[in-house]
Amino acid sequence: MLQYPQTKTVDHIDTYHRTQVADPYRWLEDLDSEETKAWIEAQNRVTFAYLEEIPQRQQIQDRLTQLWNYEKYSTPWRRGRRYFYFKNDGLQNHSVLYTLRSLDGEPQVLLDPNTFSEDGTVALSGIAISDDGGWIAYGTSAGGSDWQQWKIRNIETGEDLAETLNWIKFSHVSWTKDNQGFYYSRYDEPQPSQQLSSLNYYQKLYYHHLYTPQSEDVLVYQRPDQKEWGFSGRVTEDGRYLIISVWKGTDPKNLVFYQDLTQPHAPVVELISEFEASYRLIGNDGSRFWFFTDCNAPRGKAIAIDITTGEREEAIPEREEILEDVTLLNHQLVAAYLKNAYSQIEIFQLDGTFVRNVELPGIGSVGGFDGKPSDRETFYSFTSFIHPPTIYRYDMVTGESTLYRQPQVDFDSQQYRTEQVFYTSKDGTQVSMFVTYKKSLLPNGENPTYLYGYGGFNISLTPSFSVTQAIWLEMGGILAIPNLRGGGEYGEDWHQAGTKHQKQNVFDDFIAAAEWLQENQWTSREKLAIGGGSNGGLLVGACMTQRPDLFAAAVPAVGVMDMLRFHKFTIGWAWKSDYGDPDNPEDFPALYAYSPLHNLQPGTRYPSTLITTADHDDRVVPAHSFKFAAALQAAHQGENPVLIRIETKAGHGAGKPTSKRIEEASDRLAFLVRTLEMVV
Repeated sequence: MLQYPQTKTVDHIDTYHRTQVADPYRWLEDLDSEETKAWIEAQNRVTFAYLEEIPQRQQIQDRLTQLWNYEKYSTPWRRGRRYFYFKNDGLQNHSVLYTLRSLDGEPQVLLDPNTFSEDGTVALSGIAISDDGGWIAYGTSAGGSDWQQWKIRNIETGEDLAETLNWIKFSHVSWTKDNQGFYYSRYDEPQPSQQLSSLNYYQKLYYHHLYTPQSEDVLVYQRPDQKEWGFSGRVTEDGRYLIISVWKGTDPKNLVFYQDLTQPHAPVVELISEFEASYRLIGNDGSRFWFFTDCNAPRGKAIAIDITTGEREEAIPEREEILEDVTLLNHQLVAAYLKNAYSQIEIFQLDGTFVRNVELPGIGSVGGFDGKPSDRETFYSFTSFIHPPTIYRYDMVTGESTLYRQPQVDFDSQQYRTEQVFYTSKDGTQVSMFVTYKKSLLPNGENPTYLYGYGGFNISLTPSFSVTQAIWLEMGGILAIPNLRGGGEYGEDWHQAGTKHQKQNVFDDFIAAAEWLQENQWTSREKLAIGGGSNGGLLVGACMTQRPDLFAAAVPAVGVMDMLRFHKFTIGWAWKSDYGDPDNPEDFPALYAYSPLHNLQPGTRYPSTLITTADHDDRVVPAHSFKFAAALQAAHQGENPVLIRIETKAGHGAGKPTSKRIEEASDRLAFLVRTLEMVV
């Protein structure tokens, strides 16, 4: 039987609206204390000793490494007279940014993030290329932190300018059309001891001019009266206007302001001044602006607004399918739709006249269709659960797609199939789910199944290829991915149906998916594992505490586990738009009722659990996972393992080097192989 480290408890009690709540592991929130560091080391010793004893672990890691080792390309794009694209040779920790003069020209390395640090833990976090293709501003993040440092490189010479921009987070970067500078957003410098935990308030929008230090950057806009507001600046293609999108937390609703850049000291004008809906700029023709919005259209539409008169016109009206995005190419609107969580692409004239459908290779997910309003060519990628991303060139004039790049992967997709099923949730709502498996597999109730979900923040889970999932399928596993309420697969109403006081709907949808898989003989309780990350980690934590009898294994990653204190750290306050506010007496009961940390029951046999987190996660601070692991180990009754794997020098996931991703995936799969007693 596993011997878990002894985790001390403290007599700490908080009072929420006359309800006393104990927090015996509050001390684990001090991430830099020697006591917490010792606890991390002790937990990792137990976890890695367990994982190292799994005989299939090395075999799984070898196969993961083999399958991961294929060339991966991004869709190319053009700035000025240059093309740009990312490429990973296969096992490089980070993809490399290349530039070339023509599509059949000789590519040159522009940025190689693999040279940023010896251990691969400094990642490229963002780029912005000037309109003439002469300059690139690029951000880096260390150890997986959300904090970014930005530099500027001359693309022709490959040399960086002297200036460095710091304390940037959640920022868009947009160059002016004279190619002499750009707009960006930053926070004030935090105290050194609180860089990974202090709250992020009072973001400000700045303009940086080349060859000047950050201290001379021009403050463009701030709102001292609105600490939660963030600002994203974008220069229109004609260079005349600065569009400022004002966001508040993770709520998709935003404001839209603008400034006339042709007028010195022009005021910032409020175009959309109420948080009534989501508005995303598509493009403009003079004072006529096209926006994607869900205003009075929860499934999305495209509208035109004349900023001089305020007059609005519909360009693409709302319909049954979900409008996810619209871009402007060849002076036409390219509309990306979701139909039952898979992609459809249609092209319209600016007045909304239908032009054509883009013929796609099958049911899957599409990315790309980026470019300038005058571009006659563009690129897109197509992927599914069993097909890695394939890139096509698309002629906007003729409507012809031609294959541009097809990856060579050591995976026989012909052996597998994906089907979409619909099941009934607790309240009678129909929920869709993708189920992928070997064609030879039979529904005999004995198939190891990995049920993965998210269900939040208007994020859609659509078909996509993953090496880890491919290995799972090769080993005879079933992959099941439901489109839970809280996500964006069926529009804003679907999203809102899984938020705040209705958050329990998300967990009910996930539990109903597990029950459907068992009732229909795809799997059984002994062969079912559940997983998810971030908000999906909360999903797993809530479901394993509500229905510990339903699952054999649970693998929550970087989860939000303490629903009474999530808003106390970094950007956690921004999640109140989805979760509600623990300090609000109306929201507290719902949060307390499902908070994973507060609903563990002593003496309960919980599923075998592998919690994963990282010591540098400043998105969902690791204290969530630390406290949940300590409480789970104290409450759990049974010999099956409940472990926590804590990655060092890593964050929430973005920019994680390939080597760490392979190691973590190997450990997760090995844990599931042992728990579900799989023969591989």
